[in-house]
Amino acid sequence: MRYYLGLATTFHDPALALVGPDGTVLFAEATERYLQYKRAPNCEPDSAPRMAGLLKAHLPPGAELVVATTWGPDFSRYLAGQAGAGAFGLETLRAHSPALNRSLVPERAERTFIAELALAQGRAGYGTLLGLDRAHGGRSTIAGLTRYPHHLTHAAYGLWGSPFRDATCLVVDGMGETGASAIYRMEAGRLSEVKRHRGRESVGFFFGLVTDLAGFDQTKGEEWKIMGLAPYGRQDPDLMALLRRLYRIEEGRLRFSDAATVQAVAEEIRARRPVEADEEGWADLSACGQAIFSELMDVLVAEAWRLAPHENLVVTGGCALNSSYNGRLLQRCGFQRLHVPSAPADDGNALGAAWLAFQEDNPGWTGPGRLATPYLGSRVSTEPLERMVGWEPRLRHLGHHGVTQAAADILAAGGLVGWVQGRAEFGPRALGNRSILADPRPADAKAILNGKVKYREAFRPFAPSILAEAGPDWFEDYQDSPYMERTLVWRPERRSDVPAVVHEDGTGRLQSVTEERNPAYAALIRAFAERTGVPILLNTSFNVMGKPILHTAEDAILMFATTGLDAVVIEDWILVKDGVMPKVG
Repeated sequence: MRYYLGLATTFHDPALALVGPDGTVLFAEATERYLQYKRAPNCEPDSAPRMAGLLKAHLPPGAELVVATTWGPDFSRYLAGQAGAGAFGLETLRAHSPALNRSLVPERAERTFIAELALAQGRAGYGTLLGLDRAHGGRSTIAGLTRYPHHLTHAAYGLWGSPFRDATCLVVDGMGETGASAIYRMEAGRLSEVKRHRGRESVGFFFGLVTDLAGFDQTKGEEWKIMGLAPYGRQDPDLMALLRRLYRIEEGRLRFSDAATVQAVAEEIRARRPVEADEEGWADLSACGQAIFSELMDVLVAEAWRLAPHENLVVTGGCALNSSYNGRLLQRCGFQRLHVPSAPADDGNALGAAWLAFQEDNPGWTGPGRLATPYLGSRVSTEPLERMVGWEPRLRHLGHHGVTQAAADILAAGGLVGWVQGRAEFGPRALGNRSILADPRPADAKAILNGKVKYREAFRPFAPSILAEAGPDWFEDYQDSPYMERTLVWRPERRSDVPAVVHEDGTGRLQSVTEERNPAYAALIRAFAERTGVPILLNTSFNVMGKPILHTAEDAILMFATTGLDAVVIEDWILVKDGVMPKVG
């Protein structure tokens, strides 16, 4: 039997995915969860200790394992050649200028990114080999290492993981082998490249530059703070004019300015930056940056429509995490239906690579043919709770129905609940299995949650999880949103009912919850609705600022003990603070 291990081998957001002999996804998870290191920069996705346990659990002795990575063979050979010639040595990199170049990033930083990428390609599979020997003592073997183009792995995951059989796919990120975007087509499950962009034009790097200029840090992945702060700012005409000097549109194509213009624009924007931006971020620049990002994305979407028109569109790559744009996309183009995967950034490429390797060995395979579940990661063991029950009087084992009803009571009374169920989500957003939940009705719920648990900036919004059948009653032009990948506009008459999850601009980045996709979470929202009449919960990821989403029961218990959480539910166990729920027992 042959299994397929996909490795996301960019220098940020490493991840792995394991596909079985029939194409079924057995496991997929970002490395940051296992390491508890946000974005896991410069870390291999397949460290030996992790792989030993994973392969022992999922790979039978004697099986073959194909390892697949997310950058193409030609590019990987080029990187190896450059490394061998000394282009990536510290002394060589140090000699490059720290000034911005026409890619909208500092020249030295861009060269260093590429050097780190070369290192990541060179060590791909080493941890797997060691882990395989530890798991099966040499009885299983690596059948080979295959490499696939970066944007193709994005497209494979996005298209094959979509609910479509035919669709157009637009990939947009910071960089690929030849450019920062690409267009693909899927017909009856078969993928083909329509156009690969070439050149240094990068919408992803544009948004990164705005992130830095607004007072945040793109190297920490803080681009999403721009989306949260943008509704609080105004589109200042002078700032808009400055940002528009960075690019032009010629015959429907993006062209970015030369390095001298980029440097001049950045310096003028820095000179205008208010002092408070260092602490609070720059709202006006965030609003302008988000607006320009939308203009740039419109150009790429229009090109996808010209070259590969279809009813269905898949958008993936790191720029697909911009939920503010995604919610408006269908109103700005000819496409009628949109899918954004749960892990559109580089972590999702692990599954794209694994599926491509499987398809190469099984040419008749044309994808699963259904929407991919995001619940592909690790399970949380309840063994620590079983050890605690003898001495912790606030801990109860109530069964799934019991903890659901108890959690709904606490939430309806205004309490904060950590909720851990089943397998972890594949992707950066909590989709109801690793979540902190709250009642969305109190106007101060957002401030309370920030002050007691999340410890993050006040401007950053929280998301609503809504029963899918109730969506049209609460949102204008409702669209099914299983992965929190788009913001929609709340109906005006409903906004005062759930102020804690209404963004400053009247939108919400919703998750549509169904019994089929997540029965445990749907049951909880339904129980909350029975008590309150509101089929919505405030949902945020189960972490504190600067840390990844939890990985173990110990992580959850630590957060319960050190924050203002009122209760934590782990599978069918519940742990409560003193006085929160005296009727438990």
